[in-house]
Amino acid sequence: MRMLWTTACSTLLLAGSAAAQNFPEKTVTMIAPFTAGGSVDLVARALAQQMSELWKQPVIVSNRPGASGNIGVEAVVRAPPDGYTLLIGTTALSSSPALFPKLPFDPVRDLAPVSLVVTMTNVLVVHPSLPARSVKELLVLAKAHPNTLNSGSAGVGSSNHLALVLFNMLSRAGIGHVPYKGAAPAVADVMGGHVSMTFAPIAAVVPMIKAKRLRALGVTAGARSSIFPELPTIAESGVAGYDAAGWNALFLPRAASRDLVMRVHGTLKESLSAPRLKEVFANAGADAVGNTPEEFARFFQSEIVKWGKVVKAAGIQGE
Repeated sequence: MRMLWTTACSTLLLAGSAAAQNFPEKTVTMIAPFTAGGSVDLVARALAQQMSELWKQPVIVSNRPGASGNIGVEAVVRAPPDGYTLLIGTTALSSSPALFPKLPFDPVRDLAPVSLVVTMTNVLVVHPSLPARSVKELLVLAKAHPNTLNSGSAGVGSSNHLALVLFNMLSRAGIGHVPYKGAAPAVADVMGGHVSMTFAPIAAVVPMIKAKRLRALGVTAGARSSIFPELPTIAESGVAGYDAAGWNALFLPRAASRDLVMRVHGTLKESLSAPRLKEVFANAGADAVGNTPEEFARFFQSEIVKWGKVVKAAGIQGE
């Protein structure tokens, strides 16, 4: 009986390994949990195109916005762990456990980390009519006219919302928050003058900044951006200790086999080395990463701790 059991287990393992080697044999869906037109969508579509070419199978991007990205994430958590449903996750995923105590999934328990895809900075942009040409001037304005400025975001817990929360905590600016279902509509409302400002993913606003439809005041990361090297970091501009870089990463449902995770990981790594993809990301102000599943898992855990503390200290709750 023991021999039969061992043989059966070995057969299943070999079958799983063979399935991973033959993967994919049909269309793969990459779920982006925010609206089309934002930085998450840009990264997802560029990556999906490159992976399609390597796999010789279509990789389509499905935008599933809502609930700060949690609708899209849950769709992946509930999907079969066969590799045909991928998640392009964001910084928002690391704040969800603190924001949503009744979250219907656990991002650590229910998702299999594949790799960090890119890191990127957000950029603080304001409507050109706002009488502030630097972060210092913005802070003076906010404190002189309390409860008048507001900032749009891609939703509660998104990277640009957390960027605002940290900004308010460290500067005591008291700027209000207006959540949207993605970065693109938030940026559109700033350009329309309906919202004072936003901490937008830099990829989403480069053309608007260059066309002077938005005014950039500073970047959220700890280092300056290669796209706008003259633009100071927010920490340089007087908000000491400020660092709120964003990221995108690839996940599978937790029950996906190790062989399948590594199959997807290998294709991702190869994709990130493609000159065309490097150019797309560089133009968008994103830095490709491509670390191991273990390295990314450790990073993800550290982000959950970091942003969990910010969420709790600020007393914000998910909507």
